[in-house]
Amino acid sequence: MKPTKIPLGYYSHIFYSFSLINPKTFKMEPMDKKTGTLYAEVSALKRRQPGLKVWLAVGGWAMNDPGPHRTTFSDMAKSEEAQDEFFESLVTFLRRNNYDGVDIDWEYPVAEDRGGIEADFKNFVTLLKRLRQRLNQTGVPLGISITLPASYWYLRGFDIVNLEPHVDFLNLMTYDIHGVWDSNVKSLGPFARAHTNLTEIEESLKLLWRNNINPERVNLGLGFYGRSFTMKDPACLEAGCEFVEGGSGGACTGTPGVLSAHEITQIIKDGAEVKLDKKAAAEIVTWDKDQWVSWDSVETLAMKVRYANERCLGGVMVWAIDLDDGTLIKSLADTGRTTYNFIDRVPWITGCFGSKLGDWAYQNLSEVDG
Repeated sequence: MKPTKIPLGYYSHIFYSFSLINPKTFKMEPMDKKTGTLYAEVSALKRRQPGLKVWLAVGGWAMNDPGPHRTTFSDMAKSEEAQDEFFESLVTFLRRNNYDGVDIDWEYPVAEDRGGIEADFKNFVTLLKRLRQRLNQTGVPLGISITLPASYWYLRGFDIVNLEPHVDFLNLMTYDIHGVWDSNVKSLGPFARAHTNLTEIEESLKLLWRNNINPERVNLGLGFYGRSFTMKDPACLEAGCEFVEGGSGGACTGTPGVLSAHEITQIIKDGAEVKLDKKAAAEIVTWDKDQWVSWDSVETLAMKVRYANERCLGGVMVWAIDLDDGTLIKSLADTGRTTYNFIDRVPWITGCFGSKLGDWAYQNLSEVDG
């Protein structure tokens, strides 16, 4: 999907994902050459949709994978000199490319398995506080958000009480709760579960409410994709049945274990069996004897929008714009206008535009292939 093909009139914010941070200079750099050529095309959408905000997302799951960028966030967060280099690089980028804010997607502070250190807990607060001060000095309104994980295991590395005052909103990744990685978790094991389970989302949000986080600052994450499995026994295709590996890669995305909403829609049209899991607020689709995927359909998205409204959340965000054929985003808007007073109660639909599927195949955001 080219930036000019992004459906307008639905999203209040579009996040272009991702920019990386150079591990030596701490200046921003594009994640690849193609991503780096499209900055202006994305911000140009503001001329076609007045009021649209275009932000840059920095980081992403892949940035903390093993490699040269793995400890960059931690290194920057503990050094004001490094922070200043990043801030100036960011401000220059925002001005040059007509962007309105930045999403810091650090996955994840403190977590040892993601290159984190204990000092990240306090250092991240210092980083955001100083970033807020620097952006305020520009004399134009520039926004900041951060991306939060849904799991307690990773969320405990965020000092959310002291981070909240420095951000415009918090993007909660209430998807990818389950996937092929469950097979390596003793408490879970290789059993198929919906990756965006409303029961588990409720538990994630409770972690925020216990810390008195303002619901209006929280955007509920929605996925325009599904997590898929190849099941062990064709006679056992319910949630909780055992899987052997990720599902077959889609015709377009080509990544085992994940399918775009566009691909799932076609699979359903070709005769797949569909079951609604009301408790999880997710659909389970099965086909070809052993293929299984959980995803959010028009119906389950409406359930989640109602859930967000009932809890007075500030908005919803989606990962990712280009994984939809236009059906899901239209349904979100129609649902809000006709059923749940969406425009008044949930004013933001935040979309993201940038990363390649392979960069987040085993976890992660909110965010479209350049």
